[in-house]
Amino acid sequence: MVKLDEIQKRLLREVADLHEVPEGAYNIRSNSRSVGRQSSAHIEIASKTDVSGIDIRIAPGTRNESVHIPVVLTESGLKETVYNDFYVGEDSDVLIVAGCGIDNCGNQDSQHDGIHTFHVGRNARVRYVEKHYGSGEGKGKRILNPGTRVFMEEGSTMEMEMVQIRGVDDTDRTTTAELAAGARLVVRERLMTHGQQHALSTYVVELNGEGSSADIVSRSVARDHSFQKFDAKIVGNAPSQGHTECDSIIMDEGRILAVPGLEANHVDSALVHEAAIGKIAGEQLIKLMTLGLTEAEAEEQIINGFLQ
Repeated sequence: MVKLDEIQKRLLREVADLHEVPEGAYNIRSNSRSVGRQSSAHIEIASKTDVSGIDIRIAPGTRNESVHIPVVLTESGLKETVYNDFYVGEDSDVLIVAGCGIDNCGNQDSQHDGIHTFHVGRNARVRYVEKHYGSGEGKGKRILNPGTRVFMEEGSTMEMEMVQIRGVDDTDRTTTAELAAGARLVVRERLMTHGQQHALSTYVVELNGEGSSADIVSRSVARDHSFQKFDAKIVGNAPSQGHTECDSIIMDEGRILAVPGLEANHVDSALVHEAAIGKIAGEQLIKLMTLGLTEAEAEEQIINGFLQ
């Protein structure tokens, strides 16, 4: 693997919890090129030949293995679009860790658009973790636009953890999913914006098979003059269950827009949406301040607990 500088190492720790080369399969991308790659006996990673990106093929029956595919950008003005396709074999159980960190100390915008497509085989189970992080003192923006497409076969399960806590100026996240019979999708989104940041999250999930289900929950905090939009739509085309929830804290001059979308096309499709937006309760602040915390420290404690 190519030697990374300290900034690149810090970004990898933030987005993938990597303190050293991971065990198992991995592909580490830095400034538009692969700087380290390893396949395993059951997970093959290969470069695409037509566009920038990789194919990850996980053999049927693979269990207790992981694949890490983090991306870091440290060059100001760099913009890229990367296409990664995952083929998860039936009866497998794997962890996939992605994410992107941008450190921009220049005056030009830096941008990474990652398009991920998942083909999840029959009775397979996937845990997917995607973290976004930005840093740097430059005037150029840190822009991340993740696109995720999920195709789930019968009896499969996918758990997605989407995290963006700090430093990303603009993000437009779009996630679509199509579920066959008995498939189950769980999404947990955690988001915090500050300054003039904008964050858009769009989910469209189609429950096409009998017994399929989706549970999408977003927890977010909007500070300063930032703006967030959470747009979640579940379409029930069969006997199925769907639930979306937006739970947000608004602070300062922040703005939050929650857009529910439920479409039932079958009499036995049960769909629910919940949304709550509000400020930090005064009694919570007072209780922590009586323990010796300042108001700012109390706010941070509450926010950290809320976003856990």
